[in-house]
Amino acid sequence: MDITKQLRLLGVDRVVIYNTSCGPELDRLLKTYSRTDFVEMVPWPIDLMMTPSRGWLFSQSGGDLHYFGQLTTLNECIYRSMERSRYVLLNDIDEIIMPYKHNSLMSLMSMLQQQHPKTGVFLIENHIFPKKYFEPSGRFHLSQWDKVPGVNILEHIYREAPDRSKYHPHKIIVQPRSVEQVSVHEVLKSFGAPYKVPPDVCRIIHVRVPLRRKLKFEELNEDKRLWDFHERLIPNVDRALKRAGLLGSEEHK
Repeated sequence: MDITKQLRLLGVDRVVIYNTSCGPELDRLLKTYSRTDFVEMVPWPIDLMMTPSRGWLFSQSGGDLHYFGQLTTLNECIYRSMERSRYVLLNDIDEIIMPYKHNSLMSLMSMLQQQHPKTGVFLIENHIFPKKYFEPSGRFHLSQWDKVPGVNILEHIYREAPDRSKYHPHKIIVQPRSVEQVSVHEVLKSFGAPYKVPPDVCRIIHVRVPLRRKLKFEELNEDKRLWDFHERLIPNVDRALKRAGLLGSEEHK
């Protein structure tokens, strides 16, 4: 699914994508967005200059630079945004930072900033929705998306409870002028202490392979928060796919 549409519904004004490479379908979709001010494409052909690691663990993947230069892109994005953005969300393209008590990220951030006026770093807990489990009614198994590559996130409503006895990663929302240096899951240098946002206020929806593989289906939590946006999300995604030539008119009925 085109997650940039969900970000726009949540009030995001701009998405910056560092593009090392992508397939033809995604390339067509991104080009339709790059014609607007919503998506900013930053070419990132780092593999032409050096051999980047293709995995996050250096001992297994090796390479000259960690994970396609991920840390460099995160910090570059912070400095790129200092004079034009009030908040910057640092998350992967398959992750949605989802407010659970507000209808937009801006209303969430207004509340958090009011409660924590000296905080410029907000940590959002990652929650995994295993993609092997599907909502049983098939309500959002949409035939027009059958031939579109990727995952239909509306079909996945079962969420793992994090194992907080171990290190559990967060992603970050920052005020860019409050930050000097960031890493993937934390801020390394900033002005003021970070704040961990409670997961019942905001959490990351991340549809992927299970993290806690020993959990049984009965131990997962039902979470249909994404469904609150389906009436606007589905037609917006259809229009974007159609513009990119990924959804033929005969397929959309």
